[in-house]
Amino acid sequence: MSTPQEIAVVGAGLTGSLLACYLARRGHRVALYERRPDPRAGGAERGRSINLALSERGLDALRRIGLERQVMAGALPMSGRMIHPVAGGLDFQPYSRDGGKAIHSISRSGLNAALLDAAEAAPGVRVHFGHRLTGADFATGALRFETPGGTVHAAAPVILGADGAGSAVRAQMAASGAVREKVAFLDHGYKELTIPAAGGEFALDPGALHIWPRGGSMMIALPNPDRSFTCTLFWPRDGASGFAALDGPAAVERHFRTRYPDVPPLSPGLVDDYLRNPVGRLGTVHCDRWVVPGRGAALIGDAAHAIVPFYGQGANCAFEDVVELDRCLTETAGRWDRALPLYEARRKDNADAIGRMALENFTEMREKVASPAFKLARKADHAMERVLPGRWMSRYELVSFSTEPYARVERRTRRQRHVLAGLAVTLTTGTAALALHRTAAARRGAGA
Repeated sequence: MSTPQEIAVVGAGLTGSLLACYLARRGHRVALYERRPDPRAGGAERGRSINLALSERGLDALRRIGLERQVMAGALPMSGRMIHPVAGGLDFQPYSRDGGKAIHSISRSGLNAALLDAAEAAPGVRVHFGHRLTGADFATGALRFETPGGTVHAAAPVILGADGAGSAVRAQMAASGAVREKVAFLDHGYKELTIPAAGGEFALDPGALHIWPRGGSMMIALPNPDRSFTCTLFWPRDGASGFAALDGPAAVERHFRTRYPDVPPLSPGLVDDYLRNPVGRLGTVHCDRWVVPGRGAALIGDAAHAIVPFYGQGANCAFEDVVELDRCLTETAGRWDRALPLYEARRKDNADAIGRMALENFTEMREKVASPAFKLARKADHAMERVLPGRWMSRYELVSFSTEPYARVERRTRRQRHVLAGLAVTLTTGTAALALHRTAAARRGAGA
């Protein structure tokens, strides 16, 4: 299993296409299977094209195989959050202390196309579209696909499932008893809208990720190269303020005028978008293991650990999986039987950590970003960064602008929060004591 061979990668989305590039670079032949037709021919599915926020972890993966410059040519940097309250002025909150760091808005379909082009151009990679996995025997490496032309059988000594949150490979593993899976869905769903260009220019500041925080729900908007914005509503699926409650044009118009008053003038097609676009589900995939014991089969990316999108780390985390698997293959001299368990051991805790942090960030984005307490905490974080450069970094910066392992980020920033909480108590106690001292002194002076 250490010699070059054809590896089966199921799923030609972002992760599978990048993985094929990495494996081809190692000299492997790769069969890349995708259930969809070639996505480059049809464009993005209506209402399903959530933009990506590409940050350092994803960029690092692209940089290692020489794709960063090509991919980033169409990206738009966002150096902070722009908060849109129901009433009052906008509030820009930079992501980094000096405002010089940015995450990058990029088209999911455009990135997928670039990665597929790179995979097809790599020596030894064959891409098979219209192949839906319907059977897998991990003991023998046998695979069965349904295609427009009928059933196709294949086999490979190594099978890698990169087929997303609804992974067919994971379903086959679960059916065989090799893994146990659970998908924890949120009560919230998502729906996309569009803010078009206004007079050929951006209708909002393109250098920010725009957020309309509304407590139990929110909307975000990311800029596109054509000067439009892709907006995503994250609302409860049911209830008075949920998607189900807005069942007609009048209800949609009334709700947006009340809760998002600055949006209707910017989005002439808002009502049509809202009524026509689907509501997507949001959830976290949990697997007890990603590797079939003793076999050359593993899950990678969303197939192993899909997370909610509120830290913008889904694709970044998946790309980091690819980098780590490549590193493990190098360290084990290409021994898949050793590399796959090592990859799982190194990545699983990190994937679990970013899954937790993404859920926490949903609460932060929809409830806290507009609060005075949150703003004060951000200022305290940035002040500590100035006092302790390199030793103190906010959680957002560590997640988005470094490649420090997610689990270590979670532990490190938990300690930092305890420090800040202790400082706050000390300052509060000291301020109260000083006030008491001054009051007592004033009373003594008045008595004299």
